[in-house]
Amino acid sequence: MPKPAQPQANAPTHPASRFLFAIDRLVEQVEKFILGVSVLFLSGLLVLHVLARQLLDSGIPGQVELTQFSMVIMTFAGLGYAVRRARHIAMSAFYDQLRGRTRKALLVFICLVSGAMMLFLAWHAWDYVDSIRSLGRISSALSIPIWIPYLIAPIGFALAGIQYWLTAARNLTSDRLYRSFTELEGYDDVPADGVT
Repeated sequence: MPKPAQPQANAPTHPASRFLFAIDRLVEQVEKFILGVSVLFLSGLLVLHVLARQLLDSGIPGQVELTQFSMVIMTFAGLGYAVRRARHIAMSAFYDQLRGRTRKALLVFICLVSGAMMLFLAWHAWDYVDSIRSLGRISSALSIPIWIPYLIAPIGFALAGIQYWLTAARNLTSDRLYRSFTELEGYDDVPADGVT
């Protein structure tokens, strides 16, 4: 599991580093806000729905649609957050065999390509959202324009792409190896007997 970077390792010294840290903090605040509001909204909605069904024999109209929209929002908003915390899926069998500059070069390459792919997907997601907006599609129960909750898809892909590119930049400007902008590369030690 990646280890968080030490506080002194996070102290920006170069103006470019300070700029990257500022971008990282801004993106983190956006991600936390979107995820926090989504989770609180979904939790409150489900609790109110259960109470309304039990007390009034009628749930909240459109609860299923709002739950679906919240799940879409949490999924796509969580993309960037997963990359930030280095909790994304990694196929690392080959990568784990490498050491030194080769390992770092491969990590930078992976981050650059992954970031480009996320931005490519953000572009296509934006195209999709724009097409459903132009068609005027609305949800059946609440008549919410479908493009509004789906707008999080291009935003989430873009935030993930930014995080990948921040990781690449961090590795290019640091002697240490980072799995994300703030997470050092490293795994917890496994006991020799295999028991934790």
